[in-house]
Amino acid sequence: MAGTKVFGIDLGTTYSCIAQVDEYGRPDVIRNIESQPTTPSVVLFDGVAAGGPGGAEGGTAGAVAGASGGGGSTSFVVGTQAKRQARIRPDDVARLVKRHMGASDWRFVAYDVEYSAASVSSLVLKALAADAQRATGTPVTDVVITVPAYFGDEERKATKLAGELAGLNVVDIINEPTAAAFAYGFAQDGQSTSTVLVYDLGGGTFDTTVIRLSENDITVVATDGDHELGGADWDNEIVRYLAQKFVQEQPDAGDPLDDVHDEQELLTAAEDAKLALSGRESVDVLVMHGGRRSSVPVTRATLEEITGPLLQRTIDLTGAVLQRAKEKGVDKIDLCLLVGGMSKLPAVARRLGETFGLTCRLVDPDLAVAKGAAVYGQKKALEREVRAELVASGRLRPDQQLDAAATGDLEVAAAASASAAGLTTSSVVDLVRTRVTDVTSRGFGIFAEDRGSAVAAFLAHQNDALPIQVKRTFYTISDDQSEVDIRVFEQGTGVESTRIEDNKVIVAGAISGIPAGHPRGTPVEVTFEMGRDQTIQVTATHVGASEPLVLRVKAGVGSESMKTEESAKVNLLKQRN
Repeated sequence: MAGTKVFGIDLGTTYSCIAQVDEYGRPDVIRNIESQPTTPSVVLFDGVAAGGPGGAEGGTAGAVAGASGGGGSTSFVVGTQAKRQARIRPDDVARLVKRHMGASDWRFVAYDVEYSAASVSSLVLKALAADAQRATGTPVTDVVITVPAYFGDEERKATKLAGELAGLNVVDIINEPTAAAFAYGFAQDGQSTSTVLVYDLGGGTFDTTVIRLSENDITVVATDGDHELGGADWDNEIVRYLAQKFVQEQPDAGDPLDDVHDEQELLTAAEDAKLALSGRESVDVLVMHGGRRSSVPVTRATLEEITGPLLQRTIDLTGAVLQRAKEKGVDKIDLCLLVGGMSKLPAVARRLGETFGLTCRLVDPDLAVAKGAAVYGQKKALEREVRAELVASGRLRPDQQLDAAATGDLEVAAAASASAAGLTTSSVVDLVRTRVTDVTSRGFGIFAEDRGSAVAAFLAHQNDALPIQVKRTFYTISDDQSEVDIRVFEQGTGVESTRIEDNKVIVAGAISGIPAGHPRGTPVEVTFEMGRDQTIQVTATHVGASEPLVLRVKAGVGSESMKTEESAKVNLLKQRN
């Protein structure tokens, strides 16, 4: 391809991988230095660095400066060796970091240095990029990174920041179910229109999404999920079961969960047992603690019993999404695509079939998201090339987008990139013309006053189609009000709530310098816009302000909390006259 290749990255909670579209036009996951398609999303901080970055068996090593504190750098190892060291040095190993993305107050502390979730995740991304460059000989600069569909504004910004800290140009952020649909939809050559449910149960997160697929459209209908539900929770239940059985057999040895090193050994054993039970009915697990040992049998039936509430949570979320899709006119699901390593559990397909009558298909569950991200990355790269060709040839104005190009002109421009991309001209045209229509993962709005109390006034709702532009008129709450505070919130619970404490401030600003003489009840028009990439812009106009205010995200504003109703009422707007 003449332009820069765009790689696709599945930045997972427990495992991550990177993919490209090869010279034959096929998405291909790039194996790491251990010849494995996935890399554990685990980072070992290994003391003060003696030198610059270097290679390490079973992972990528290097040096990194901390987010705060300390004056030097700390060496690190990413991947399998880091995961193995978790048994011996659990305090130096960061894992399940994705669950903390967007949490401004979370830090991992190693050698008196603090690292944010974005900082730790950037080390995983660096490792993936280094492995891909080593394997392909191609510099890794431009990437598409996937996120759970329910990720909010702060989690998405933190993910993009992680890429930037890794020295990467994040071309776009794409939802994991949408990426999976890309991988599946283009494998079908766009020959039919279908509605699919993407059930994505990974190592640490869960998404359930209804998507319509057609020749040139991927349309998300409804989505929901849980960022603290995944394979790690299944592992924890198995660990508790193993520890309980050990204590019953060896009451004088104590509880292995009281020893952090033995607990790590149990976590490793639990993960191995869980994987084995996907293909076997029973396994024996050796548990050792306090000089004693026990062989604990674990059956598939036992696993399903002790993890039943976890699976039920995914079923409940899936049912809610199917109901929302039905309210939008989707009465039939043609296929359920099972994505994520945990979806390989036999109980998953069985329960989905029993509860909803769904036909389920495992679609490369561990790698589909990365492959779909690679296809989407190729789409972005081809769009860039084709548009540049059209502008250079005078067939498209610089201010126009590709959909304004004539079909014949688009085919001529696409032909220049098709051969290098390993695709036919018609395939390039189809790919660049494919539209992705997404929905909001959460509701958004502003804090306002309603009958003397501060409330959350929603301007956009969960599963509204993107892009969104909403205009609402509010009113000042006092005479001669010199400024108006605008605080944009994001829905913080599973259902919309007007209580301010149930929502999180993500954007804040004020119209200040308003001249005197405007009475209580003066209108203020607020325009809320959310783009296709789920970025937010808010403008507000007041008759006394000469220019509209464009609100920008403030660093750390998401950690703010409206502690009391009185503090929330200061300088707010009335929701109605």
